[in-house]
Amino acid sequence: MKLKVKNLVLILSALIFAVVLLIIIFTIGKKRPSEKKTAENHDKLILGFSQIGSESAWRSRNTQSIFEAAEENNIQILFDDAQQKQENQLKAIRSFIVYQVDVIAFVPIVEDGWDNVLQEARDAGIPVILVDRQINADSSLYAGFLGENGLEEGRKAAQFLLQKIQNDEDVSISQKINILELSGTENSSVVRERAKGFREVIEKDSRLQIIHSEDGDFLRSRGKEITESLIQKARDSGNYKNDALYFEGQKIDVVYSHNDSMTLGFLDSIENYGVNTGDTIIISIDAEQKSIDALVRGKLNCVVECNPNLGPMLMNLVKMIARGNKIPRITYIEEKVFTEDDDFALYEPRGY
Repeated sequence: MKLKVKNLVLILSALIFAVVLLIIIFTIGKKRPSEKKTAENHDKLILGFSQIGSESAWRSRNTQSIFEAAEENNIQILFDDAQQKQENQLKAIRSFIVYQVDVIAFVPIVEDGWDNVLQEARDAGIPVILVDRQINADSSLYAGFLGENGLEEGRKAAQFLLQKIQNDEDVSISQKINILELSGTENSSVVRERAKGFREVIEKDSRLQIIHSEDGDFLRSRGKEITESLIQKARDSGNYKNDALYFEGQKIDVVYSHNDSMTLGFLDSIENYGVNTGDTIIISIDAEQKSIDALVRGKLNCVVECNPNLGPMLMNLVKMIARGNKIPRITYIEEKVFTEDDDFALYEPRGY
């Protein structure tokens, strides 16, 4: 009987030991990702970054700049390409929270719909930086914004236009000047700002009128489609002329495009259909190499820079936050204006 009790005690002890061992193994297994993060990556800061996509050379360079700067600053990046879908970004940000990254940065596709996920990030103690575009949300839910000044970009484009028509002796004081606006992605902050800044300035001259504005979603294909549609409608009207682009029988004197991709799509269609836009003032925003080349060839009149090289500034902000410091609410990057009056020999390769 004593032997049976002794054997039972041994069996129970073995079972308890096995259970304890399994608990230890399971606990170690759960902790392994964070331990691996610090041990193998030498205590690197981890930045969760969600990009909206790769729809243009500008966007690709923007992503590349961030990766280059992260490597130079010994910062690890968890990257997600949202492929132009907000739902993908929401999933990515939540995955960054689960992984417990040190900082989250993302380029918001649209302005609205971020409050819940940003609250989740704040509850998890993870600061968030907005990059390139701003949002409509409680400002306490994110640490700050880094990017371009869309209002100033629109103003700079309009200021060039005002100066050009004022210096043009062929433009009469009473002449109406019709503007076609190729707008970017609907409900994005940069579109609202570029439109607002442009309108603020052109209101100073009553001759300037935007007769048509259409959403081209920042895509070359859409810029091409919009232009082809205008040409086809002019043909269908029976009053087609190829001396310029027309909208409902009105000659378009100025094209204001919110980005180079749509501008290049516009130029594609103009060339394909043999439309003469030699007298049309064409203004674009971004300053990709291809648009600067078009400016040099006389295809464009003005290109306002939207600088994609945000990487170094973003890494500085990430390190500031990691040290427990506050960052500025808004950090703008420096941007230039390129015009037909420049000395093109001074231009340097854009790199994108």
